[in-house]
Amino acid sequence: MSEKTLTRMDLSEAVFREVGLSRNESAQLVESVLGHMSDALVKGESVKISSFGTFSVRDKAARVGRNPKTGEEVPISPRRVLTFRPSHLMKDRVTVGNKS
Repeated sequence: MSEKTLTRMDLSEAVFREVGLSRNESAQLVESVLGHMSDALVKGESVKISSFGTFSVRDKAARVGRNPKTGEEVPISPRRVLTFRPSHLMKDRVTVGNKS
């Protein structure tokens, strides 16, 4: 399995090659899309990208955790967490990629 990470620069470079926008326009487009996604998630909306997956924010309640080493109980405060649920097509594509 490769250790490569896809970055914003990689995305904007792909837009530059595939769409033909200038490098600056490609970078602005990627930033704009990511900004819209972030804004929607901050508002508590879900972001669904067809054939890719759904990003959503979940509220987790306060609970009592336990330090596994000492057994000491520790309060965990309520928080919001970002979740991603891949589409079936994405799951299948990743599975096929793992076999090659």
